[in-house]
Amino acid sequence: MNTPSRSSVPFPRVSVVMPVYNVEAYVAEAIRSVLAQSFTDFELIIVDDGGTDASLAICRSFDDPRITIVSQRNRGLAGARNTGIAAARGEFVALLDSDDRWLADKLMLQVIHLDNAPSIGVSYAPSRFIDTAGRPMRVVQRPKLCGIAAEDIFCRNPVGNGSAPVLRRTALETVAFPHPDDRTRTCWFDESLRQSEDIEMWLRLSLAGGVRFEGIAPVLTEYRIGGGGLSAHILRQYETWQGVVARMARYAPDFTARHVDRARAYQLRYLARRAIQLGDAGMAMALLRAAAGSSIRPLLEEPVKSLTTLAVAMAGRLIGPDRFARIAGRAAGGKLVA
Repeated sequence: MNTPSRSSVPFPRVSVVMPVYNVEAYVAEAIRSVLAQSFTDFELIIVDDGGTDASLAICRSFDDPRITIVSQRNRGLAGARNTGIAAARGEFVALLDSDDRWLADKLMLQVIHLDNAPSIGVSYAPSRFIDTAGRPMRVVQRPKLCGIAAEDIFCRNPVGNGSAPVLRRTALETVAFPHPDDRTRTCWFDESLRQSEDIEMWLRLSLAGGVRFEGIAPVLTEYRIGGGGLSAHILRQYETWQGVVARMARYAPDFTARHVDRARAYQLRYLARRAIQLGDAGMAMALLRAAAGSSIRPLLEEPVKSLTTLAVAMAGRLIGPDRFARIAGRAAGGKLVA
């Protein structure tokens, strides 16, 4: 691919940052979903994070002057996003993981949202889940869209996933910090985290940066669920979430103390629903017991979702793991949120 010098291309309104690491089965779909956007004033910054499969060759096969490829040694998702943000020139930064996809009006609608709401620093929208073959699942993330407070982000993570937000560059700069081991690099995401780096950054934006979050109603992102993704590493994900809480307690101790029990209960219920999707009713029950031990607020605030999750997990214990694994994804319900 022959890409002109970036200095000769006018600054775009949106910089799309896409980390790429060993995703040869999906990356072409992700790139095509960006190039098919109805809003065309963007650059796509692909960060090759030192993978070993054919992903980079696939990326290079696309001939579009809006694409820039940056290669680096492996730094993980947070490090690749940081590299992409550092290279971004746009007024807005949109994040897309390379196994996910966008619907065609994603950028147009979220740019309109940000243009018409100057006080909003992070715009997001609901996402629907797709399976490894790209087929839509019944599960849709439909989060709270308005009146977002820091405790909403801590307890319910309305953004939902790392491919949903479009961020104002000025909002990102409120939480930028030098890399602790390489002062020549700027970080926005915490590179010491290999999971939960999204929620850690959203919390820092809200609590430390004073950045406002708001969503719009259309489903605009397709979020891929696979056996090898984060949803398959439930206990590790919970341990990482606890690390995020420990970091937050250092700069917002009073806030953390007030909300951590409720947030932990919601996180454990969310992971129980992930376990149900994976067909592991035993783990789901254990997680739900731990959630109840932390706080009963999810039961009081969302009784239908909480009781449905409990009922499905109990049913799974009765019907056996094989049959449960076949039906659990559908039975978990059509509106799974964080």
